[in-house]
Amino acid sequence: MVIEQGPIRPPSEAESLLLRFTRNCPWNKCEFCGTYNGENFSRRTVEEIKKDIDTVSNILGLIRERSLRMGFGGEIKRDVLADIYRDGNHFLIHVASWAFRGGKTVFIQDANSLVMKTDELVEALRYLKEKLPTVERITSYARSTTLSRKSREELEEIGRAGLNRIHVGMESGSDAVLKFMKKGVTARDHIEAGRRVVEAGISLSEYVILGLGGRLWPEEHPLETARVLNEINPHYIRLRTLTVPREVPLYRKLISGEFTELTEDEIVAGERLMIEKLEGINSQVVSDHMLNLLEEVEGKLPEQKEYMISVIDRYLSMPKNDRVNFRMGKRSGQYRYLDHMSDPQRYQRVEALVRRLESQGKLEGTLSSMMAGMI
Repeated sequence: MVIEQGPIRPPSEAESLLLRFTRNCPWNKCEFCGTYNGENFSRRTVEEIKKDIDTVSNILGLIRERSLRMGFGGEIKRDVLADIYRDGNHFLIHVASWAFRGGKTVFIQDANSLVMKTDELVEALRYLKEKLPTVERITSYARSTTLSRKSREELEEIGRAGLNRIHVGMESGSDAVLKFMKKGVTARDHIEAGRRVVEAGISLSEYVILGLGGRLWPEEHPLETARVLNEINPHYIRLRTLTVPREVPLYRKLISGEFTELTEDEIVAGERLMIEKLEGINSQVVSDHMLNLLEEVEGKLPEQKEYMISVIDRYLSMPKNDRVNFRMGKRSGQYRYLDHMSDPQRYQRVEALVRRLESQGKLEGTLSSMMAGMI
């Protein structure tokens, strides 16, 4: 009762069943990413994928049998789930938790499963829908270069087979930034691929890394990113914040001085510039990662654009000591949103921590370590 799974998924797929169609990343050269360090890309066969889908179906059957024995008529109730958790079997728990929440969503792993031949991907998707009939949404990561090689007709066929949403790591709309970060894609590639996905009727999420331009391109990065997003008009714009842990290639450029990170305040200012320049689109801006300093900066465009800018302006207009307090509160888990600073007890606890670390000369180092731990 084992199914093969990869290391990551988008935060929005937290309740999804994870099924691995390909292994690792076929590009695996991005300077800011260390997810697949030392790993080689490989394709799974359709037969291997179908076997895992069959295993999930068999696990569901065992869970329903347990439910019957427990007197719940085959339904996956909370007591059934709790009983399964006591077994300690990861795969049984994963499938049971997914089914308990309705069994409606599946995330296809790993980093670029659209690289599969279209007929093979369609066959696997149709089999998945046949064997797991409760599934309503299937999503996957994909690279823009891969999507550019799929015709609109191919993408439409993939959509009809069941793939509802594609997550693309756009990261930046600046060709200079994309080249420096060895993304292996151009702004034009992003635009062509994104438009093709949207035209094929598949929901599109474009990921943007705030601060990715560093001090080399502090304004070009947000401005060009906004330009590219305006040309794509994706369904979702998902925000991430750059962090450079030791295991990523970019860390070497950071140490050598070839790349310099922006401060968090500068990153937030760049975020404001990008959002300000988003025009003529109706995307949903989503800040669904704890690395983002201002998680409340999200909303529907164009209706909530001014609201998002107002949140950023509220933060940037605070006195420096309050901005530092919020950063520490957010990174230490005391705060999530700006309004949490209004709690006097929480504020004083955070302030005491800030003063202690400042006196030891460890404030910024501690904040950086906290962020690295959130990846």
